[in-house]
Parts: sequence; C-alpha cells; structure tokens
Amino acid sequence: MASDTPESLMALCTDFCLRNLDGTLGYLLDKETLRLHPDIFLPSEICDQLVNDYPRSTRLTRIHLREDLVQDQDLEAIRKQDLVELYLTNCEKLSAKSLQTLRSFRHSLVSLSLFGCANIFYEEDNPGGCEDECLVNPTCQVLVKDFTFEGFSRLRFLNLGRMIDGVPVESLLRPLSSLAALDLSGIQTSDATFLTQWKDSLMSLVLYNMDLSDDHIRVIVQLHKLRHLDISRDRLSSYYKFKLTRKVLSLLVQKLGNLMSLDISGHMILENCSISKTDEEAGQTRCAFADPSLCDLVLRPRSSPATVPGLQPPSTENTEPSKSSIMPFRALKRPLQFLGLFETSLCRLTHIPAYKVSGDKNEEQVLNAIEAYTEHRPEITSRAINLLFDIARIERCSQLLRALKLVITALKCHKYDKNIQVTGSAALFYLTNSEYRSEQSVRLRRQVIQVVLNGMESYQEVTVQRNCCLTLCNFSIPEELEFQYRRVNELLLGILSPTRQDESIQRIAVHLCNALVCQVDNDHKEAVGKMGFVVTMLKLIQKKLLDKTCDQVMEFSWSALWNITDETPDNCEMFLNFNGMKLFLDCLKEFPEKQELHRNMLGLLGNVAEVKELRPQLMTSQFISVFSNLLESKADGIEVSYNACGVLSHIMFDGPEAWGVCEPQRAEVEERMWAAIQSWDINSRRNINYRSFEPILRLLPQGISPVSQHWATWALYNLVSVYPDKYCPLLIKEGGMPLLRDLIKMATARQETKEMAR
Repeated sequence: MASDTPESLMALCTDFCLRNLDGTLGYLLDKETLRLHPDIFLPSEICDQLVNDYPRSTRLTRIHLREDLVQDQDLEAIRKQDLVELYLTNCEKLSAKSLQTLRSFRHSLVSLSLFGCANIFYEEDNPGGCEDECLVNPTCQVLVKDFTFEGFSRLRFLNLGRMIDGVPVESLLRPLSSLAALDLSGIQTSDATFLTQWKDSLMSLVLYNMDLSDDHIRVIVQLHKLRHLDISRDRLSSYYKFKLTRKVLSLLVQKLGNLMSLDISGHMILENCSISKTDEEAGQTRCAFADPSLCDLVLRPRSSPATVPGLQPPSTENTEPSKSSIMPFRALKRPLQFLGLFETSLCRLTHIPAYKVSGDKNEEQVLNAIEAYTEHRPEITSRAINLLFDIARIERCSQLLRALKLVITALKCHKYDKNIQVTGSAALFYLTNSEYRSEQSVRLRRQVIQVVLNGMESYQEVTVQRNCCLTLCNFSIPEELEFQYRRVNELLLGILSPTRQDESIQRIAVHLCNALVCQVDNDHKEAVGKMGFVVTMLKLIQKKLLDKTCDQVMEFSWSALWNITDETPDNCEMFLNFNGMKLFLDCLKEFPEKQELHRNMLGLLGNVAEVKELRPQLMTSQFISVFSNLLESKADGIEVSYNACGVLSHIMFDGPEAWGVCEPQRAEVEERMWAAIQSWDINSRRNINYRSFEPILRLLPQGISPVSQHWATWALYNLVSVYPDKYCPLLIKEGGMPLLRDLIKMATARQETKEMAR
C-alpha cells in the first residue's frame, strides 16, 4: 500500500511564503526594493529556497536557478550574499554582466555551476572596441576573453558544461589551485595538459561529449586521485574519431586506483573486451585477437549466446571483479559504485563489477540511466524514458514508485524540452493506470497531476497534449483534480478553443471537461461557466453541425452542458444567450435518430426549465410543440420522454396565465403528458444521477398543475423504488416525507398521484 506521508513543515512554510508574498514582503520608499516586513524573521533554510534578497533579516548561502527566466538583474539582486553554492543551469539570458556579479562571490564560493549558460561570456559589441581581444559572433556580440577565476580561492567544484566554443578554458581555470571536481561537458580542447595542475586534488572529472584522443587519456591517467571519471558520449549527436579499446580501459583501471565511478556510455568498444557466455560457463577466459583487423567482428555480444550442454546459466549476477564479463575490469580492486554503460554492448553482459549500472538491458539499468543523466543530459534521458515507456507498456514495472519519481523529476527539470515532455508524458500514462493505483500515495499522484499540467501549459504540440489528457483520464475525476480545479479547466478549454483541432485530443478533452463538472458544487460550476465553458461547448456543437457529424465530441459537449447547468441559473442563462436553443432545434432536425444526443439535450433543457426567470424564453409555439412531440419518444428507454415531460412540468407549474401561446393549447399538452407518464414502466432503471431532489420537491405542494405534481411524484417513486439505498436517504434529508404526507391530504391532487405518494 502507498504511504500518504504529508509534506514536510519546511515545504509547507516555503509554499505559504511564496503564495502570500504580500504578507511577508514590502517595498522600501524607492518602490523598487523588496524587503521582509520588520516584524518577520525567516530561517536561512527557508530563505535559501525562496531565493530572494533579505540582507537585513537573514543570509542566503545556496541558490539553484534554471532555464532562461533568469536574467542579469536577478543575479545582481543577490550580489551582497555570501554564497557558498551557486548553480545556474541553462540560464541562456545571462550575459557578461553576470561575470562581474560572480566576482562578488569570489571569497565565499565553494561550488559553482554555469552549465548551459552559453551567453555568459558574451557582451554587447562595442563599435570602437578591441577586435584583437575578442572573437565576434553572429549576433553582433563579442566573446569576453579576459575574465578568469582569479581570487576564487575557496572554489572546489566547478561545472562549465556546454559552454560556448571559443571560451579560453585553460587561462580561465589557471588561477584555481585546488579544484576537486570539474565538468567540461561538450567543450572541445585538443590539449588537456592543463588538467595535470590538479593531479593531487581532482577527484571528479566529467568530459561528456568531448572528442577524446590518446593524448587526453595520457593526461587523465595522471590524475591519480580521481574517484569519478565520465568520458561518456551521446552516440547520436555527432561522429567521434576516438574509440575505446581494451588497452584504454585496462590503463584506466590500472592507473586510477581510487576510481569508484566510471561512465563510458555511448562508446563503441573496438576490441574484444568481453568474455563470452560460453567461456564463462566453461570457466575459461578468451584471449585477445592476434590480428587487430579482426576486432570489428565482435562489436557486441551475440544476442543468443551458445550454451554448453548440461550447464545452466548462473542464476544471479556477480559484481566481483574477478568474475567480471568485461576483461579489463578484472583488475579492479573492488566493485565500482557506478558504471555507466548506457547504449553500449557491454551493459548486456552477465557479470558487471559495479553495484549500480546504467544501460538498456533491464528496468534497473534504465532507471539508473534516468537517475544519472536527468540533470544535464536531456538527450540521453529522453531515450532512457522511452525504454521505460516500453517496459511499463509491455511488461510490469517492478520499481513503480522509483520510476514515477524519476519521470516526474525529469519533466520538472526540462519543462521546455519537447522530447522529454513527449516521452515523459507517455510513460506517465502507463505508470499511473489502475494496475498500479494501490501503490501510489495521494501526494505522489498530485505531483503527477502538476507535471502533466505543466506540460500542457508549456507545449501546444499535439503529442504532448494528447499524452497529458490521456494521463489525466487515469485519475478519479473530479475528486483527484479538485486541488487544481481552475487550472485544469482553463487548460482544457484552451485546448478546445481552436475551431480546428486534432480529433482524438478534442474527444479526450471534452470527456475530461464533462467529468470535471459532474458531481461538483455549484460554486465550481459557476466559476467554470465564467471561464467560457458554456460558450466553448456551444462552439464545438456548432462546428459539428456544420460538418453534419454527430460523434462523441458532439454527445460529450451536450452532456457537459447538462452537467454544468444543473442548479446554476447563470450558466442556464448563458446557454440561452448564446443561441443554445437554436442549436438544440438544429441538432434534433439533423440527427433525428441519435438517442443519446436527445437524452443529453433534454436533460440540459430540464435544468433551464427549473429556473423560473428563464422559463418565459421557452414559451414559444415552436419550443412547446417540440417538447410535446418528444413526450412520445421511445429513445433511450423512457429518458427522452421523461426529460421532455420534466421541462413541460416546470412550465405548467407557472399556471394558465403564463401560457403565452395559442398553439398548442395548454389542455392538449396536459393530456399528452398524462398519457406519457402512464406509459412508463414504474420499475425502469434510469440513466440519470440526481444530486438533489429540490427542483422536483417544489412541484409537490401546489394545485395549479396536477400533471406536474404527478410527474414529480412518479419521479420520486421510481428512484426510491429502484435505487433505495441511494435515494431514500436523500429524500428524507431534503424534507420530502412531510411534503408527500401533505400531498395525500390535498383535495386537488389526483387519486393515482395520492396512491403513488402513499
């Protein structure tokens, strides 16, 4: 069973502060500078999360900012803080102005990430500037080359991944004397000798997507303190000349004795580094090829390795280096904590000397890949999530909670990455279906809903929208969506607004809209009505009429209107004001045989007829004739006839003086109503759901229209007889019993009505 652990007090406090900024912050006299109110003090842990400038009340020490919303002035606002950690990820709007702000942190900063901040070394071109000092880029900006990390004496961890080409990395880093971790992902440098200045301090080195050479390897093996080495690559991004060989892997293992983590994902292994399953089972070690030209014949292990007769493959994988299926790794002193083998042939071997392996062999490896690469490698993460999608779709996901949390994290981390949003939303659909429901907490499912809505907001792309809508269908609606009720309705109405839309998305979105306004309180319905719900549904209906198509979108739209007008006069009035009755008549004429459609339309008009102020708009010869003719309809059992009679019952309740038409006459319609009611089977099972009997009960204590009274009594008798457990308590709760007892005593009531009431 899922554990519904509530949010931490820290998370709740932070969320409250962010949602109530007026209560915690105020402007100084300059009307520009925000400060905490003088009577408020926030702990530094909360301020670190709020990421704002509170110099008089507390200090910020750690800041993590992502994406292109961050600008130079945002960094400038926190320049007086003694930051220890500053992580800026993909902040492409930061320019060279922020380099000056960085200098203000030089005495305190220990950890700095500028990953993906591609423009931070650019400044506006100066027409009279120094062409000799700068390299000009196509956007008329110039590359700053004189900035260095001089004075950053405490800096130990630095990430410059995906920095723009041309940045002089060697001179930039030269002042740093004691780096412990360095990430140069995507940076190309032919000479890596400068790395040796940290051979006695560097413990982590990431060279992802760097085009390596033998010279690079000779430098790397001198960094004897390395515990983590990442020389992986994206095999789809470009062609790399360098290929990993058995000799290179052996050299890394032999020279880097402290290595605990190694990532060689994406590399093609050019020599036979693996031991065949046949040799493993026979207890033998395969020798290297004498002729290197034969190496290309063994790029990856056979998909169906031969087995020695009478021997079974080992039941469990062995992480001991001495048993390694990867020959160079038999020289390891101990198993690695992590080994990155994603999109390599080696991940499919039996014995891998690592406690955690990223790869594509099984669910565990795939989840490890998502976990390892989400932060900075969306191109790899999307492919790993795609593999998880196949696992969840075809097999059963055995680590559901971990998988869900990882996909949620990836979607949050890369809101603007189309591939992540497509694959992630698709995976969520399968990970949240009913098969896994019992394993998911309320809190976790709410997180899923939030990232799905984020995706719908950020991407109008058809596939993302469809995946997100389908995923929402896995939730109990409206209950599980109520905490985001307004937001989800706005997004769905936005999807439905275009007159031309993908049919499948339109169908799912209308279904969701219908479910969202069913069984919710009237305040919700009125709020959604004001958001344009009624108008949007009417436009969909109008479009379908023009196309002469009565499909699920048409039927769901009328059903949604039926639900949203239930006991909400404002929405009923909106329906009338936007030509709803004309669409009703046109649909009846165009689709005379569509029973479900007729039931939904008449149910809606029953809601309109319950509003006394709107009934005069229904009092036309055309409308009364249509309602009267529908009394004889056998569509959908008794439902169409029953709803038509309900509409007329409310109109009759206003009395003879309100009957403003000559044809058909009131008495004639009354006779047809009596005949219709008498034709219905009192034990009919119903395709209707009442939340309240109030509109029916108000027809009981009156003598103006006995037929209306009879219809109301019949409705109550049928519902409490066929569904006693559901409707008897409702009848008692809403005061129906005294009204029925009074009806029995009324002289104007028909005898058959009294018998039914009794």
